[in-house]
Amino acid sequence: MTAPAERLRALDAFRGATIAAMLLVNNPGTWSAIYPPFRHAEWHGWTPTDLIFPFFMFIVGVTTHLSLTARRAKGHTEGQIVRKILIRGAAIVACGLLLHAFPYFPLERWTHLRFPGVLQRIGVAYVAAALLTRRGSLKTQILVLVALLYGYWFAMTLAPAPGAGPGALVLARPDASLAAWLDRLVFGTQHLWSQSRTWDPEGLLSTVPAVGTAMLGVFTGRWLAQQRSLDERLSGLFFAGVAATVAGTVWGWSFPINKNLWTSSYVLFTGGLAALTLAACLWLMDRHGRTAWARPFLPFGVNPLIAFVGSGMMARVLGLIRVPFEGQSASLQRAIFELVFEPWLPTVDASLAYALAFVAVWLLLLVPLHRRGVYLRV
Repeated sequence: MTAPAERLRALDAFRGATIAAMLLVNNPGTWSAIYPPFRHAEWHGWTPTDLIFPFFMFIVGVTTHLSLTARRAKGHTEGQIVRKILIRGAAIVACGLLLHAFPYFPLERWTHLRFPGVLQRIGVAYVAAALLTRRGSLKTQILVLVALLYGYWFAMTLAPAPGAGPGALVLARPDASLAAWLDRLVFGTQHLWSQSRTWDPEGLLSTVPAVGTAMLGVFTGRWLAQQRSLDERLSGLFFAGVAATVAGTVWGWSFPINKNLWTSSYVLFTGGLAALTLAACLWLMDRHGRTAWARPFLPFGVNPLIAFVGSGMMARVLGLIRVPFEGQSASLQRAIFELVFEPWLPTVDASLAYALAFVAVWLLLLVPLHRRGVYLRV
């Protein structure tokens, strides 16, 4: 049974709010003046910004179940479904690599291209979660999820990080964990996150628990598609969200909540909060008919790939274009910020105002596409 249109609108609203938040935190006027909630945690711990990526990964899982169910209802064979999963995952990864390369497309400029990334992790996690939940009973799939989370915990805390000692003793050192060592071994320092070159927040080993986040979304999509009353589905989703959030918090006492390591506690904690947020959207839109709040988010929610890739390219262009400014050359982004926003606001407020304006520009770009039914699917 596929989900009714109302549930899909609530999911689009949740996804749109997540994408809008992603654009907001990724595009401040200046990185030197940001309100604390709009920063990532330094290492262990979390801020509201650290919820954005796992929320989107959770939504990927929900839509995975709904889309695969719809394909089966149309008579697609399992072979066709698997091919679609692989093609879609590869396309998402390719978009991430092209975004990292933009605008340096000549091959000789790719020697320092970052291989891991947000879209790359989404593509890999989507494929793995879709394949792992395609067959087998729910009990078996839950056991797979448990194996992923516990296996990662054991690997990160019990296995010795080469040259650094037991994993549990070096978790507070970003470049000393087993995950950081594996990233350097596979990619080399030239293909990792440019701000570290010794570890990557979307590295190989930490993608394993990220698959778990997507699987939690798949389980949620399966629950929402059941033939139960709306109140029963909402109650179950709220209960599961609270249970996962509490379990992740408790697990965090021994395996700290950490977005960069995507720790197992982080998977449960953020998955629980994502379930609660989705339940709140459903409660507002389906149970009480309150939909006005969601209208600004729907254009982002139905075109997430355009919003993410397009905004990333725009930000890159604004940072690369040089213009005369105060007797010297400066980026177009800096000139806009210092001329338009900074003169009339304190710096931290001006930085936030720039980010809000950036989101507003993308809303204006996406609304006509939404009205015309133009959506980019992969």
